[in-house]
Amino acid sequence: MGILNVTPDSFYDGGRYADVRKAVERAIEMSRYADIIDVGGESSRPGSEQISAEDELERVIPVIREISKKIDTNITKISVDTTKAIVAEEAINAGATIVNDISALRFDEKMADIVRKYNVNVVLMHMKGMPKTMQLNPHYDNVIDEILSFLKERLNFAVACGIKKKKIIIDPGIGFGKRVEDNLNIIKNLDKFKILNCPILTGTSRKSFIGVLSDNIPPEERLEGTIASVVICLMNGADIVRVHDVKEIWKAIKITDALKNLK
Repeated sequence: MGILNVTPDSFYDGGRYADVRKAVERAIEMSRYADIIDVGGESSRPGSEQISAEDELERVIPVIREISKKIDTNITKISVDTTKAIVAEEAINAGATIVNDISALRFDEKMADIVRKYNVNVVLMHMKGMPKTMQLNPHYDNVIDEILSFLKERLNFAVACGIKKKKIIIDPGIGFGKRVEDNLNIIKNLDKFKILNCPILTGTSRKSFIGVLSDNIPPEERLEGTIASVVICLMNGADIVRVHDVKEIWKAIKITDALKNLK
């Protein structure tokens, strides 16, 4: 899953693809390696402020509409990274077939109905608190058990709303209300989430825990740490990895898959 942030304030590439033309060019470039392009119009970095649905629609819909014309969506799927039902619905009408909801259907009561109505895939992610406050002293007694319990509840909720289980992807939410040790625990114990019988998505790309573990280097210098984390996630059970650097990660995945599939 390639990340396409059409935001001015994302932690790594904010403002780089705010222009529709640049965003579409980046999507075409990523589609050579990515199975999914995840388009997001609202930053969810720690401390970020929420934006209006109107602003989010203005950012993402023209981009998704153009991408769906320029790439083969039978090969590369389009995902919309949003917590708002109206944005999800407009994105689906523009060509998206996956809703990546960091709130796991909690922030907008209409989101589950939209996912069910259009029969699209949905990502349910664990997050402690809101993006604005999630990194203010997060604490867990047992991070794996607590995330599992949350995802199980959200999975049951989605199915009760009429969403087919085969359409659901789970994400333990690395970096979303987590300490460094929590993120490492999730990666190390990723196979425990297999009990939910859903594909597992992980997002470690250039995140702050990689910086902390590498002498506090900035996001621009976290590619190697990202590759290491992605490879370990894949070895431990991840089915989808959400990344900024699709070409470089694609090369690492080829080797990882060869090792994983060795009889």
